[in-house]
Parts: sequence; structure tokens; C-alpha cells
Amino acid sequence: MSRLLTTVLVLSVLFGALFLLRQQPAASGDMPLADWPLGGKSGPITLLEQPRTLPEIQFVDGDNRPYSLTDFRGKVLLLNIWATWCPPCRKEMPSLDRLQVRLADKDFLVVPLSTDLHGHVQVERFYRESGIHSLGVFLDPTASVSMTLKAPGLPATYLIDREGRALGIKFGPAEWDGDEFIELIEGYL
Repeated sequence: MSRLLTTVLVLSVLFGALFLLRQQPAASGDMPLADWPLGGKSGPITLLEQPRTLPEIQFVDGDNRPYSLTDFRGKVLLLNIWATWCPPCRKEMPSLDRLQVRLADKDFLVVPLSTDLHGHVQVERFYRESGIHSLGVFLDPTASVSMTLKAPGLPATYLIDREGRALGIKFGPAEWDGDEFIELIEGYL
């Protein structure tokens, strides 16, 4: 029981910090991503009026190798910030897996970035239990990416172009493998 209480306390502190950081202006003087002017919706995602440069973000993979978004330049990305303890996140992960399968032969990659404190073990267990086979394991246990992007909660998903600029955002769960969204992505490939 004390482990559960400790986990709840740590998560409360993290999300409290996220809330406070969300209230601060971006360090670069630019407005937070969540406040960028929006264009129209396309499938589950809301497109930005114009592509926006993302701040430098760092994370690791399941083998603890460091990555940043620049490591994926040349690919269209769907960065999905999630956690295994988040029910809406868990619900949408199979559709992200199916999306990755459908676009596997293209220059496209789903980057599922887990904020789980216990790292790859939790994520891999969830993938096995859920039948997820096509998604990589990427980790941000300190939630620094969420804080940098000022995401208001989980899941938070960003469509990113080949140059590393945000094209669209979605806060909350979605079904990602619908034809309308796939057509949108293919337009950027």
C-alpha cells in the first residue's frame, strides 16, 4: 500500500509542476505550444495555422540510448506522450500500433513516449498484454518533455514534419488509424 501511496504522491507532484509550468511563458519568449493558433481539424488531430519549431527535447529508448527529435529528421512523426497508468492512453495505444503497421513502409514513425516511472519494464509488459508489436519503447520518466512542451495532460500527441516542426496537436485520446488521418499523413510523406 505504501508503494501505491508513494506513486500517487510522486505523480501528484509531477502534474502539479506541469500545471505551474503551463502557466509560465515559454523560455524562448514564444507562446506555449498548447496556445499556438489552430487551423482546422483533420481526423483526430487539430492542425496548426502554420508549422511551428519545437524546442529541443531529450529522451531515451528501452535500452537507455539517448534520443532527440533531430535523430528522426527526414521522417514524419507522431509523438505520443502517454503512460501505462493512464486509461485513455491505454485505450488509444492499439490504434497507434495499427497506424504504425499501415505506414511501416513509409518515412513515418510513431514515437510513443512513456512517462512511466518504472521505465521499459512497465511499457514492455503493457505491450505484451495488449498485443502491441510494432511500436518502439521510448521513455521520459521525469516528464521533462511534457514540461518542455507544456502539455496540459495525457495523452498528448504532436504531428511533426520531416524538419521537426509541429503540424498538429491533440490533447486526449483518439483512434489514430482512420482513413482520413492516414490520408493527411500521406500528404506529408
